Amino acid sequence: MNDKSQTLSCVMIPMNGRQLLLPNVSIAEVVDYASADADGHSPDWLVGFLDWRGQNLPVISYDAANGGSLTVPGDNRGRIVVLNTIGEHHNQVPFMALVTQGIPSQARLTEDQIRKLDGESGPADLMEVEVEGDVAWIPNLEYLESLAQQARH
Repeated sequence: MNDKSQTLSCVMIPMNGRQLLLPNVSIAEVVDYASADADGHSPDWLVGFLDWRGQNLPVISYDAANGGSLTVPGDNRGRIVVLNTIGEHHNQVPFMALVTQGIPSQARLTEDQIRKLDGESGPADLMEVEVEGDVAWIPNLEYLESLAQQARH
């Protein structure tokens, strides 16, 4: 591990019963949990909207988008992670937001520290990985971005 160019700055994001692994560059900002509630006609995965830097961002529940139930954080533990989008709708939706169940943590990882697992995945999962003995999920950002695009219509 002498070559620092081989390490990637990542973020572990706590969800309900699992954690997500994303590269640090995909995260624009982490803010305290606060969002305007979605109306009664919204999809189950839409927590609400976040007024962030003059934009009204859809706040997505990863758990609900993945077939689970919508879990709103309690006890001031939750945060909202604002993500940079990278998909084909980036010009219309440059950012999206995910509600978390805790405070994300930084990790510097090498390829050797990550091992792909063959877990049962949902539509919001790209793959399950083991990171130094812990299980994490790499989210399917294209799928989540498509949900953010839907929420804007």
